[in-house]
Amino acid sequence: MFLSKIVDAITGKKVKGTVVLMKKNVLDFTDIKASAVDEVVEFLGKKVSFQLISSSVHDDPENGSEGKRSNPAYLENWLTNITPIIAGESTFSVTFDWDRNEFGVPGAFIIKNFHLNEFFLKSLTLEHVPNHGKIHFVCNSWVYPAFRYKSDRIFFANQAYLPSETPEPLRKCRENELVTLRGDGTGKLEEWDRVYDYAYYNDLGDPDKGEEYARPVLGGSSEYPYPRRGRTGREPTKTDPNCESRIPLFMSLDVYVPRDERFGHLEMSDFLTFYLKSIVQSLLPAFKALFDNTPNEFDSFEDVLKLYEGGIKFPQGPLLKDINDSIPLEILKDIFHSDGEGLFKFPTPQVIQEDKTAWRTDEEFGREMLAGINPVLITRLQEFPPKSNLDPNIYGNQNSTITREQIEDKLDGLTVDEAIKANMLFILNHHDIVMPYLRRINTTTNTETYASKTLLFLQDNGTLKPLAIELSLPHPDGDQFGTVSKVYTPSDQGVEGSIWQLAKAYAVVNDSGIHELISHWLNTHAVIEPFVIATNRQLSVLHPIHKLLLPHFRDTMNINALGRHQLINSAGTVELTFFTAKYSMEMSAVVYKDWIFPEQALPSDLIKRGVAFEDSSSPHGIRLLIQDYPYAVDGLKIWSAIKSWVTEYCNFYYKSDDTVHKDSELQAWWKELREEGHGDKKDEPWWPKMQTRQELIESCTITIWIASALHAAVNFGQYPYAGYLLNRPSLSRMFMPEPGSPEYEELKINPDKVFLKTTVPPLQTLLEISILKVLSRHSSDTLYLGQRDSPEWTKDQEPLLAFERFGKKLSDIGNQILQMNGDHKKWKNRSGPVKVPYTSLFPTSEEGLTGKGIPNSVSI
Repeated sequence: MFLSKIVDAITGKKVKGTVVLMKKNVLDFTDIKASAVDEVVEFLGKKVSFQLISSSVHDDPENGSEGKRSNPAYLENWLTNITPIIAGESTFSVTFDWDRNEFGVPGAFIIKNFHLNEFFLKSLTLEHVPNHGKIHFVCNSWVYPAFRYKSDRIFFANQAYLPSETPEPLRKCRENELVTLRGDGTGKLEEWDRVYDYAYYNDLGDPDKGEEYARPVLGGSSEYPYPRRGRTGREPTKTDPNCESRIPLFMSLDVYVPRDERFGHLEMSDFLTFYLKSIVQSLLPAFKALFDNTPNEFDSFEDVLKLYEGGIKFPQGPLLKDINDSIPLEILKDIFHSDGEGLFKFPTPQVIQEDKTAWRTDEEFGREMLAGINPVLITRLQEFPPKSNLDPNIYGNQNSTITREQIEDKLDGLTVDEAIKANMLFILNHHDIVMPYLRRINTTTNTETYASKTLLFLQDNGTLKPLAIELSLPHPDGDQFGTVSKVYTPSDQGVEGSIWQLAKAYAVVNDSGIHELISHWLNTHAVIEPFVIATNRQLSVLHPIHKLLLPHFRDTMNINALGRHQLINSAGTVELTFFTAKYSMEMSAVVYKDWIFPEQALPSDLIKRGVAFEDSSSPHGIRLLIQDYPYAVDGLKIWSAIKSWVTEYCNFYYKSDDTVHKDSELQAWWKELREEGHGDKKDEPWWPKMQTRQELIESCTITIWIASALHAAVNFGQYPYAGYLLNRPSLSRMFMPEPGSPEYEELKINPDKVFLKTTVPPLQTLLEISILKVLSRHSSDTLYLGQRDSPEWTKDQEPLLAFERFGKKLSDIGNQILQMNGDHKKWKNRSGPVKVPYTSLFPTSEEGLTGKGIPNSVSI
């Protein structure tokens, strides 16, 4: 038999292949204990067929049709002697009849699944192809039963081709596959459909439940422009034909996204969906019931600390039984440190692990603007007093009322003008975003809050010292009369010190909402989804730019769909826990009006905010005005590494600007991305024209930066900092106590109680930290920047070597971050009073709640 195999290899009669796949039940949460061995024999016996397609020989040379097809081959032996890379994989052999003189080089294959269930096809590898050696096909796709498809399921070898360089026998296959992925734009999409299409955000509301659940459509209008999301094709609501109906919460796993975009790589990925569903569907009612029977307040900071150190006790009886019955124990244990008998507690957030009170210091308040979970907003103050950009014809005079006298005694002997000229004044300004909504927020929701401005001074030791916080309300006589503002300055004594702590809390409330809705959701999750859709619709998997960007799109459509269904929808978690309430997504749409793609590049963003300026003699071409700005320092290193990698990669495939200009798929991709995916901004003059290599390199670098490092910087620090909600309150329930009021008198006696009554309601606290814990963790199958799911993702050696260099650069950056974090005297902002090292842009991480690591994609 062994001799026969050798003869076959020599004569070209047979070619052996190895197929790696995973059965549905291995990846199905409902059967997480299933063994890959169980019923593996079901795949044998002509149940799965493969047909190779030649990339060098036509099926019919006279009409120039597709490449020649081999005879069908079927899965044969289950190869138990090959150790699977991941538990749950099954490896099979397949044998193809071969005539090397007539077939040529395999460039693709067609697979047909004659089972009743889908399976996940990971790869096919052909060994000892005559005259060509090994040929590898990276698949990573769900294959449904053949009767579900209108066209053949086809996979291509891992050789990249520009459209003009595609072997003629593969051209039609390449074009047909893209046609399939685009769909026809009609009908409800089912789980086996592979269609990528666009829709407005018209599924956030649920008007059939009542007017209070209705929300405006985002996208398609000048009033509420928005990036597009993936189309599902569900029926419109009965109440409003412009709104798409929602599926019941218990069916949240069934929100359509193309199946290859869904979670399901490993068990931990599937857990995410059930975590969120468990919290929203089961724990929220339990939290409400718990606090219906107890005072709806924390009495002291010690009460809050009990959430982490002692736990909260759910009462025995139906409430506890409902929780235990509805949430799998492994999930319950992971959301909480649960004993299963009613005692629930959360892991201690990093911000209070070393010191329980350091978060209250002014230094930490300023430091978190540079190294916290929202380090992307602070700007240099260039004029005094700060001016508003709101239309004075509508909003009256919105300029700041902060005076020179209120801050000049804190500028180390400088005047305001001298401090501005020396680039030492900075501002965290939420005023213009919040003010247009503030009257409605304060009158139609349970929120009572302000629009804030915070001024800070850059000290000689590199830290930021708060100077003043301005809290503003709409004028009671109407918007046209401007604002009613009050300025608060630092104090650490008596009632004035307590007032100052509250002023900082109100500023953080603004920052928390803007972080979640804009820095996080809009500027990473929402803006990147059109890139995912356009790439799959217009760039073939054979296209080198598709191969470059693919890892940075993993699971994004899935987490966004889940977010629309459970987090950012009407009465969803975001509306319940942030001060913006029912105006949350509407506000983010208004901010999207100012979104500019080229300014998402980190250097451009830093320059626009005035915290850096161009300097060819400095590393990365710009000089930071705050040298100890951890997000910017680490971010520029990551940005530079990404850009170097993208430059090497693109220059390998594109030898000139003309190559970019003449790439038909690339031009169609960029056109559709602008005109459809970000269609409300299609006429903006700032879009790159995609006519040069430099435009391609910059656009791909920005895309990868948004999906990986920018998202990591604003996401994985959420639980470490905001898991202790006193440090990052997200809503406020009453205004600043005024002299003579009962609250003011209580402030003199029990300031902590007033702080808690103002900012930290127990119900929302439990809900928010439960969600943040889930969203801040890494799953076991996370792939980080510089990693790929297959070492053979491309056949081209030069890109592979460039990718290795990229990985080495990232490793070096990680070492530099650790070194800087250890130098507390020189770099005070890297750990601060709370002693939390800045690791948000450390390239890799372990599984779990680590506060570090840059995943490739917006996947959580």
